Amino acid sequence: MVDVSAEATPLTPPAFHIMTKPRGAICNLDCAYCYFLSKELLYPGSRFRMSNDLLEEYIRQYIEAQSVPEVTFAWQGGEPTLMGLDFFRLAVSYQQKYSRPGMRIYNALQTNATRLDDDWCQFFREQHFLIGVSLDGPREFHDIYRVDKGGNATFDRVMTGIALLKKHQVEFNILTTLHAANAEHPLEVYRFLRDEVGTQFIQFIPIVERDNETGFQEGDYITPRSVTGEQYGQFLSVVFDEWVRHDVGQVFVQIFDEALAAWSGNHPGLCIFGETCGTALAMEHNGDIYSCDHYVEPKYKLGNMQFIPLAQLVGSEQQRRFGQAKRDTLPRYCRECEVRFICNGGCPKDRTLTTPDGEPGLNYLCAGYKAFFKHIDRPMKMMAQELRAHRPPANIMYYLAQEESALQRRYERASRNEPCPCGSGRKFKRCHGA
Repeated sequence: MVDVSAEATPLTPPAFHIMTKPRGAICNLDCAYCYFLSKELLYPGSRFRMSNDLLEEYIRQYIEAQSVPEVTFAWQGGEPTLMGLDFFRLAVSYQQKYSRPGMRIYNALQTNATRLDDDWCQFFREQHFLIGVSLDGPREFHDIYRVDKGGNATFDRVMTGIALLKKHQVEFNILTTLHAANAEHPLEVYRFLRDEVGTQFIQFIPIVERDNETGFQEGDYITPRSVTGEQYGQFLSVVFDEWVRHDVGQVFVQIFDEALAAWSGNHPGLCIFGETCGTALAMEHNGDIYSCDHYVEPKYKLGNMQFIPLAQLVGSEQQRRFGQAKRDTLPRYCRECEVRFICNGGCPKDRTLTTPDGEPGLNYLCAGYKAFFKHIDRPMKMMAQELRAHRPPANIMYYLAQEESALQRRYERASRNEPCPCGSGRKFKRCHGA
């Protein structure tokens, strides 16, 4: 083993993010759409367990390589709780050991929640872990694809885990994947998460699954259980209409927050909406570093942090090219698009289509992104104006209620053969009067 002091290169960003997989692809569930279970094939014969020595070295290098006062460790899998609670107790002790004066360290852990108990949740509460829970909506949608190794439903076990998080007052959010089973039911999914789960923080992640034998991001065929672009846009638009009238400032939906940042003139925080990418990497259980969690493939392996300093891998020319390619390969159709300021072509892993003029690189979700971002343009502008005036964006709920009340009064006064007050151009009797 060579010296692995975390000396940065001129290309090393001041801050970067590593999705750490201490158990690799090992999981107690067998979700049909999981893109990471197949990564087990990259490491035949492995124990799939990060050693304590590697854990300490990783934490030391990761902290030393960051030039910002706040550092977040993200633990994923597979299922990270399969490492056992003592592993994470040790991780926290190493973080305290190597933390610099004035530095704030945070931990985020993504879990299926089926293995949580009082000990886990008490630890999360004491150490201020932010927990992400994977839940695809009500039972009838969740249990279609999210099953265990025996093919058994998991909904009840997930809900038991969430109840334990609430009992111990652990901060958590919900990650809901959108797929063929739940994409046609936006209000059922959203209202369930808001009202029955009681979460304030939601991420909607579209399933775009390549149909191939390798599990890599190659080929243009998409599996039938993937969400379509049109479904994705319609789902988000329907949920947004509910949210913008009732829940602004109370429920936080990640893509809505990203959109408001963009409409306010700020850079999106999510890599998928950034002009370039490359600062969100992945680390396997043995210290291998990959360009991105979605590109854990041999040709995107940067090296192993036990032999090449982490900061040098993150700042490598290979990683720079990976990040710049997101912008440099964007088709002209996208470069000239009116919603590019927020979309930026979306995640490169989903660029499987060709543009109307035949250029490759169009995002599979393009139709959905375009429809959704156009749909929210006016309310986003209104909320951005409130922010600029140092007023809460939640004021939009009052403005929309006033508008709709006035429109309702116009509907009540409209005769059957007058133009509809909604502005559609149709007669009232054939529009809202119907």
